This record gives sequence, C-alpha cells and structure tokens, in this order.
Amino acid sequence: MILRTATRADLPAVLALVVHENATVDPSTVVVDDAYEQAFRDLDADPRNELLVLEGEDGLVLGCLQATYIPGLGRHGQERALFEAVRVRADRRGEGLGRELLARAVDRAKARGCTLVQLTSNKARTRAHGFYASLGFERSHDGFKLTL
Repeated sequence: MILRTATRADLPAVLALVVHENATVDPSTVVVDDAYEQAFRDLDADPRNELLVLEGEDGLVLGCLQATYIPGLGRHGQERALFEAVRVRADRRGEGLGRELLARAVDRAKARGCTLVQLTSNKARTRAHGFYASLGFERSHDGFKLTL
C-alpha cells in the first residue's frame, strides 16, 4: 500500500468514500458535479491542504483523508495538522487500513514540522471515537459549528 496525494482521477473513489461512508459504492457510478470539481481544484492548488489516498497493490483506493496544515501563534508558532474526512472503504474495515492511513498521515505531518495533529469526528460515529482513542488521540476540546 502507498499513501499519496490524490489526483483528479481519484475523485470519484474519494467521493464514494466520503459521501457514502457506510456503504461500498462503485466509483464509476459516482456523479462528479461542478461543485466537487471546483473543490478538488481548490484543494489541489492550496499548499496548506492535501487530499491523501491510501492505495492498495491493485490500484484500488482503500481510504482517504484531507490534511490541512495550520500556522498559528500557539505551540510557539508551530504548525498543526487538521485531519478531516477520514474514511476507509466499508467493505475493508477491520483490516488495519485506518490505522495504516493515519499512521502514515501522522508521519507526513511530523516530517512537515507539525507538533500536533487534531481531528474532529461526528458525535454519532462512536466506533470511530474508540478507534481514534486506540491510536492515542485524546478528547481535549469540545467543538462547535455554525451552519451558514
């Protein structure tokens, strides 16, 4: 397996994971509309964002996440990494792929000089919370969102 930056060709597979997180969807059936195209172009052009995919030996996208690198004055000016949309194919969960995906993404953040990795997870995803805790992530803050 390899962890690499997603290309435009990966977009249907990534959307199959992110939009249909609890089902295994054939990427060839995923509609990639203009909004998704623009979002991908924006991510791809931004040096502080990476859309990463975990690719199996057969070329199949097994997992994905978006990493955003955030500069700040906290932590003595060190960057932090924010992981969003962490997904593994529903039919391949329980095989250690999520652990591999996150371990490699954390290593990538360390290599960039980040001193902290943070992520958010929907409160309804209780299995994911246990998984993140098993990797050493700690619940340290409550998050708030405002839909606009």
